[in-house]
Amino acid sequence: MKRRRASWIIGSCAGLLFTATAWSQQSPPPTLPPDIVIPTPEQTAPADDQSDVAATDSDTTGHFPSLAEQTFGTNLGGAFGNLDSITRGSQSIFDLPSHGSIVSREALSERQSTDMFRALQGEVGVLMQQTARGQSAPFLRGLTGQQALILVDGVRVNNSVFRSGPNQYFNLIDPGQVERIEVLRGAQSTLWGADAIGGVINVVTRSASSGVGNYGGGEFREVYNTADSGSYTRMSLESWHGGGGFFGGGSYTNVHDLDRGGDLGRQPFTNYSQYSGDAKYDYLLCDDAMITVALQHFEQEDVPRSDRFAPFVFGPPSGTPRPTFFDPQQRDLVYVRLQGVAYNPLFDAYNTTVSYGRNKESDTQFRAANRTDISEFDVDTFGYTLSLVRDLEVYGKFTYGLDYYYDDIDAARDRLNPQTGAISPRDPQFPDDSTYDRFGAFFNWEVWLTERLLASAGVRYENANADGTLGAVSGTPLPFTRTYQDWVGSVGLTYEVTPVVHLVGSVSEGYRAPNLDDLTADNPVLQNAQDLPSLDVQAEHSVTYEVGVKYDDSRLRMQAFYFWNDLQDAILRQAVDAGGNPVPNVIGPNGVLIPGSGNFIRDNFDSQINGTELAGEYILWNNWSFYGNFWYTFGRDLERDEPFSRIPPTQAIAGLRWRDACRRSWIDVYAWMVRHQDRYAAQNNNDARFPVGGTPGYTTLNVRCGQTFGASDQHTLSLGLENLTDREYRVLGSGVDGAGFNAILGYMYTH
Repeated sequence: MKRRRASWIIGSCAGLLFTATAWSQQSPPPTLPPDIVIPTPEQTAPADDQSDVAATDSDTTGHFPSLAEQTFGTNLGGAFGNLDSITRGSQSIFDLPSHGSIVSREALSERQSTDMFRALQGEVGVLMQQTARGQSAPFLRGLTGQQALILVDGVRVNNSVFRSGPNQYFNLIDPGQVERIEVLRGAQSTLWGADAIGGVINVVTRSASSGVGNYGGGEFREVYNTADSGSYTRMSLESWHGGGGFFGGGSYTNVHDLDRGGDLGRQPFTNYSQYSGDAKYDYLLCDDAMITVALQHFEQEDVPRSDRFAPFVFGPPSGTPRPTFFDPQQRDLVYVRLQGVAYNPLFDAYNTTVSYGRNKESDTQFRAANRTDISEFDVDTFGYTLSLVRDLEVYGKFTYGLDYYYDDIDAARDRLNPQTGAISPRDPQFPDDSTYDRFGAFFNWEVWLTERLLASAGVRYENANADGTLGAVSGTPLPFTRTYQDWVGSVGLTYEVTPVVHLVGSVSEGYRAPNLDDLTADNPVLQNAQDLPSLDVQAEHSVTYEVGVKYDDSRLRMQAFYFWNDLQDAILRQAVDAGGNPVPNVIGPNGVLIPGSGNFIRDNFDSQINGTELAGEYILWNNWSFYGNFWYTFGRDLERDEPFSRIPPTQAIAGLRWRDACRRSWIDVYAWMVRHQDRYAAQNNNDARFPVGGTPGYTTLNVRCGQTFGASDQHTLSLGLENLTDREYRVLGSGVDGAGFNAILGYMYTH
């Protein structure tokens, strides 16, 4: 009933938009420019109204960009690449009907981002969790893993073996190759398909610049952390000559055991190493078309899963330690992209991409003196995407296209007896030679209904197919085939109250078909539990309602949102007994809830998540600004009448920063404040990553500063001082405690 009601609401709203369009022709909106960017009312206001436009003063432009200046897609070369942005086009944050943000390359440099954990840490509505060093999982509005979609240059990182809950794959991206990170919160399945229930993160990688003529240059960067004696080294080269440009580089990171806050000392088994390489070549076929070839490789070695060693100081006993090492954790991506403009009756701009991705993972688990489990899987992903856009002037802008991804999984698991050397094959984590494919087609429409009201409506068809054989090694093969399909839609409105105030709202559906992890996972979870295959689980759906206000003038830039996510048939773990029958949680001898027999299946549960998000910046004087954010999230499993697992605690950031007009130097002092969180799901109580009685709240005080110098600004020195009071803390659900006092020393040379 909820699904029918939600689809009726969205369908009715879409019908109203089409009806209103005919009326709006009586007062036509401004004509679209050639680069397919819909102008805002501010850009087309009469001359006598320009004094009220939300423009930035000349002394703040660039180093304190306004919401209107932060635009998705513009850094990729005009119309070229705009369809790869997180909004499938070029649109400013100010006009967007949902909550979006951009982390620029300058901001990444100021944060001294040596991994993707630090790159997004502190963003409003985004919790960065680490089960182990070298891993990071972004939570978007309380959802992560399979329910948060990650893209690199518009190509899916998520595949059919993405595990539920936090996983490590977001950290398999080198921050040194990142141009910027685009974040959209809330369901985005209309544009991007499955998994985009909590939101979407699009990592845009660097390219050579075609707009400065022929040139050549390079960059060297070195960052050192005192808390883990870790170093990050990267070199890159770029050039543009004639009609082609190249950007490429490589990095190496070596991290030692982490020195934690307070008197906790160093946390063992938090060391690892990694290396990466990337290359991208852009070639202008003509004035209206460009082809891009990109290659990326990232690999981590000997990464310990920190929560499976000795019991934590903060956490409950985790039973018998089960040391686990990942070697390797590997991600590869190759894609060829053709994009350009073509003025014909069907589309004005196009973007088509063929991609190949590889995700390889191997882990070794030392279960006992006579038992070592060695598991590995290798996923080959072939993808194709096509995006088209057509400007129909008074009728609005149509963006439409399709995407297809095919996964081929090879997997194996062996049990080794180190005492005898005997090796016995076991059923792998995922069925060997299984396949999974998904197809989606979408259509989105943006139109100015009046000179003040911008509307958007979209629809998508999604189909997924899973195929494989369970139990092929154990001798009881069970072939299976599963097919899932559905339609989803969305409607959004942006209303200009004044040139500096926009009221926004949206209703958007999310959708996720069960992947191979949901259907077939046969794998240890938590510390001493086991996931079992669940072939009967159904697809999950969501309807997200959100309303917000955006304020953007020469001094104050702010976004405030309230959202409500009606998560229907959420795929969650259910404790079962030895016979596979659902059982309630029981109390163990230490008073901690134990989920049944320690075995889990996946089942569908109705849940709800709601919350508020506030982020803003106020420009003071002499290049100083005060900035901050606040966010609160509440989630509940309605059927089991308990908190939704891993809901982030209430937290905020308050900071004061100074930047000179050319961003050659900066100073940033900020406090990170996190509230105590004791609203655990029952399963969290038997997880060593969750301290008994709740995860303590904390406040850390931090300073960042930097200076560029030299005849051509070739040298940059930076210094970060994190956790100045040496506070002991842990991010909710992490297997790694927070770093104690940490000095981050950085040097960058550019030529």
